[in-house]
Amino acid sequence: MCSWILKSPIFQALLFSSFAVSAALAQDRPNIVVFLCDDLGYGDLQCYGHQHLQTPRLNQLAQEGIRFTDFYSAAPVCSPSRVGLLTGRSPNRAGVYDWIPPGSKPRPDGREQVHMRSSEVTIPALLKGSGYRTCMAGKWHCNSQFNSDTQPQPGDFGFDHWLATQNNASPTHDGPVNFVRNGKPIGKVDGFSCQIVVDETIGWLKETANDERPFFVFMPFHEPHEPVASPPKLVQQYMSVSQNRDEAEYFANVANVDSAVGRFMDALDEMKMRDNTLVIFTSDNGPETLKRYQRAKRSYGQPGVLRGMKLHTTEAGFRVAGIMNWPGRIAAGQTSSTAVSSLDFLPTFCRLAETETPSGVALDGIDFLPVLDGQPLVRDKPLVWAYYNATNEHRVAMRDGKYKVLAKLSGGEVAQVQNVTNQTQTLVADAKLTDIEIYDLREDVSESNDLAADNRELVDQLRAKLEKHYRELATSSHVWPLEPSQIKK
Repeated sequence: MCSWILKSPIFQALLFSSFAVSAALAQDRPNIVVFLCDDLGYGDLQCYGHQHLQTPRLNQLAQEGIRFTDFYSAAPVCSPSRVGLLTGRSPNRAGVYDWIPPGSKPRPDGREQVHMRSSEVTIPALLKGSGYRTCMAGKWHCNSQFNSDTQPQPGDFGFDHWLATQNNASPTHDGPVNFVRNGKPIGKVDGFSCQIVVDETIGWLKETANDERPFFVFMPFHEPHEPVASPPKLVQQYMSVSQNRDEAEYFANVANVDSAVGRFMDALDEMKMRDNTLVIFTSDNGPETLKRYQRAKRSYGQPGVLRGMKLHTTEAGFRVAGIMNWPGRIAAGQTSSTAVSSLDFLPTFCRLAETETPSGVALDGIDFLPVLDGQPLVRDKPLVWAYYNATNEHRVAMRDGKYKVLAKLSGGEVAQVQNVTNQTQTLVADAKLTDIEIYDLREDVSESNDLAADNRELVDQLRAKLEKHYRELATSSHVWPLEPSQIKK
């Protein structure tokens, strides 16, 4: 066994945890399921206002539970969003600042090193340590060296069973060839990725049906990220309301996700597991921009009423769909404007599992259970994002109560960076927060009316809060070391 595994706090936690969970306790604690889409826009579901897309099963999930209007991902791009969700911490603290490319050769910015390190304590590790069985199927994208003993893999973070790809389904969602199951490549799999993911998790649940312990299932779909491929029958259904076949392919891709979620919910009903299962559906970030890169020809995702797209620190970058369903606890027919984040999953799930959150670890999320019971949610600190490769110039953002705050780094003079190393750490940590913009999201969800020019007292108040939390985050974020040969002279 690798030395980093032996020293890992995750390994130590699992080693000393008791797995003797009584049948009564197993029945009391809920099962937990998280669906995570990839690049799904805020306006891409019927229940969030899409004019053409039909998503009846997700509509039902929302109607029988809570639909959140102000739900946030941990980042406006894939890898850091996933790391934030799994750890309950800003991904900057883990050193994951942008999407992670496959690591083969050294890069000038050290991105070949980037991965979720073994020191990070994750949801599956904590739940497994408290007696849950755990499963993941879908897109991993939390390391540069996938399925290699040089970096931790899904199983090292607490997943009993996993089926994963490093990044996107390849060559498309149809018949992917790059899935790995528990460390073993399995070759081409017939079918579409989201349906394959659901098949895997249903199969795992049935195989472990005699295990009375509660379960945690994480299904990070590849859809609707490029390269988009969808069932021909679904594509044909959308041709009459689409500009072209590519847009119909995108609509059908989201509809296929709806179908996959519905099949999983039907399986829960069949296995009589539905009542005591918390199901969450959300996305890793906002929608991709059409033709931003060569293969993005089917990226017809919609931000709805929000400003921006994926990679932006305006709302559309990280305000995403958020649906929660739990017949045993959540009253049906609710819509909530409470700001909730994927960073909140870890502390909430720990409470549900009756286990402690990791000690000595800075968490950025809070327990959102009060919202499920119709109570207010009070945050001790605001939600803060620092995305140094943002498409828009304001690379730091904060949600505090009803206010959204945006800031540039030193007037926009700090160059975009995809990784923070010993060469760039001072650059971002010491940058001044300038060009403050403030929006009242209760009145101005599209961020069109900047309040900063007319309210100096409000600017001073929110600037001071952002300054405090940004400095703490920037100085506590992981810094990747560059080799001497990588350092520019």
